[in-house]
Amino acid sequence: MAMLPKFVGTPIKRREDPRLITGTATYVDDLHLPGTAFMAALRSPYAHARIVRIDTQAARADPRVLAVLTGDDIKEFPGPLPIGAIDLPDLKLPAHYPLAVGKVRCVGEAVAVVVATDRYAARDAVDLIAVEYDPLPVAVDAEQALQPGATILHEEWSDNLAFTMTLPGGDVQKAFREAEVTVRARILNQRLAPIAMEPRGVAAHYHAASRSLELWSSTQIPHILRSQLAALLHLPENRVRVIAPEVGGGFGSKANLYAEEVLVPHLAMRLRRPIKWMEERRENIMATIHGRDQIQEVEVAATRDGTITGLRARVIADMGAYYQFFAPGIPTLTGLLLPGCYHIPNLLFELRGVFTNKMSTDAYRGAGRPEATHLIERVIDLLAAELQLDPVEVRRKNFPPASAFPYPTSTGLLYDSGNYQASLDKLLELIDYRALRAEQASLRQQGRYLGIGFSTYVEICGIGPSAAISTGGWESATVRVEPSGKVTVLTGASPHSFGSGRP
Repeated sequence: MAMLPKFVGTPIKRREDPRLITGTATYVDDLHLPGTAFMAALRSPYAHARIVRIDTQAARADPRVLAVLTGDDIKEFPGPLPIGAIDLPDLKLPAHYPLAVGKVRCVGEAVAVVVATDRYAARDAVDLIAVEYDPLPVAVDAEQALQPGATILHEEWSDNLAFTMTLPGGDVQKAFREAEVTVRARILNQRLAPIAMEPRGVAAHYHAASRSLELWSSTQIPHILRSQLAALLHLPENRVRVIAPEVGGGFGSKANLYAEEVLVPHLAMRLRRPIKWMEERRENIMATIHGRDQIQEVEVAATRDGTITGLRARVIADMGAYYQFFAPGIPTLTGLLLPGCYHIPNLLFELRGVFTNKMSTDAYRGAGRPEATHLIERVIDLLAAELQLDPVEVRRKNFPPASAFPYPTSTGLLYDSGNYQASLDKLLELIDYRALRAEQASLRQQGRYLGIGFSTYVEICGIGPSAAISTGGWESATVRVEPSGKVTVLTGASPHSFGSGRP
C-alpha cells in the first residue's frame, strides 16, 4: 500500500511563489482588454465644502474624452453605496454616493470622473474640470465633533454621533465599590493608512448581448463584491463575474466595496466598452480606507494581589465622513475582545461612533481586535506597576484555568479551548526569564536600560454566523477526486500576495 504524503508538521512550499518571484503573475494593471478606455477621478482638496458649480465643458470638448460624470449623473442610478448588516439600533445611515452630491466631506472625495481613450488623456482632462467650492468649517477631532456647536457633517441629524453600543457583563458598580485598588488610563489608538504595495485597481467588460458583466478587482472579497454589484447595477447575480487576480497586499483595506468598483462597471455598461481605473499612490492614501483611530478611557478595579475584579472602558471611534462596507462593525469587535486572555467577571464597554471630516476607517490588520489587545495589555502593565508586582505574574493570576474551558467571557464570547498558563511557562523557559531579569537589573546599575515586555492576545478566526457575530462569514468549497486519484480543492481563499497568509 502506497504511503500517503505527510502534510501535518511538514513545510509545504507556497504554490503561488514561482509566478510572483519571476514576474509572470497577473495583476489588474497587467490586463489589456481590446478597446479599453481609462477612468480618472477629480478629488476634493477640501475636507468640508459645498459644491457651488462644476464646469465640465472644457473636459467634454477634448476629442479623446468619451464621458464625464458628476454626482448628479449617478445619484439615482447606481445610487448610494451599501454597507454590511450590523445590529446597532441607533445607527445613522447617511447616503454615501460614488461621487459627491451637494458637498464634499473629506479630502479626496471624488466629485467627478473622466473616461478617455488612454490613461494620460483621462488624467489631463481631469485638470480641465473647474469646481467652485464654498469651504465650510471642519470637524477633525472626534471628541470635539461630539460637543455642542460642532460642525455638523450630515444635516439630516443634529449631531455627529453615528451610533452607540453598550456591552455589559456582571456587576461593574459593585466591583469598583469594593475594589482595593483602581487604575485609570487614557489611550489614543492612532489613525493609520494601510498603504499596500499595490494600490487598488478595477477593470470591467460588459457584454450587452448577454447582459453579463466581468469585473477584475484587486479585492479581498470577490463574493460579496459580486452580490452587491449585481444589486446596485440591476443585474442578475449569475450574470456578474468578479475576478480577483493577484492582489499586492490588502491588510483589510481591500475588503470593501469602493466607489470606483461601482463607477467602472457602470461606465462599461454605458459606453459598451472595457473600462479600467488604477489608483495613484496619492489617491491611495486619500481614498482607500484608514484604520484604528480610537480614543479609549479605561478604568480597572483589582485586589492588592493583582486580581482584576472589574473593568470599565469608554471608547470613541472615529468613523470618518461616511461608512465603508464593514465600518460600523469594526469598533464593536473591540468590545467583544476587550477581556483578552483574562478572567474579568465584571465589565462595561461603552462605544460611540463619530462622523468627522476624514477618510472612512474600516478593517485593517485585525479589524478592531488589536485595539482591544492594546487596551487590556496596557492596563495589565499599569496595574502591575501600581502594585509593584511582576507583570508576568499579574497576567498569570488573571488567566482562566485550563479546566474552565470552554470558557465564557463577560462580553458573551465562548473560548473553545486553551491552556494559557502552559503556554506562558513554555515561553518563560525558552527565553530564560529569570536570567533576563537578572541581566536587566545588572545593566540598570551601570546606567543602561533593557526593556522586557509581554503581550498576550486571543483572536476571532473563521468568523461565521453566531450569537456574537450576526453578519455573514460563510464559505464554500468544491472537492473533486480526479481519475488519476489526485484531489482538486476549489475554495474562495486567496493569499493576497504576501507570505504571512493574513488577508
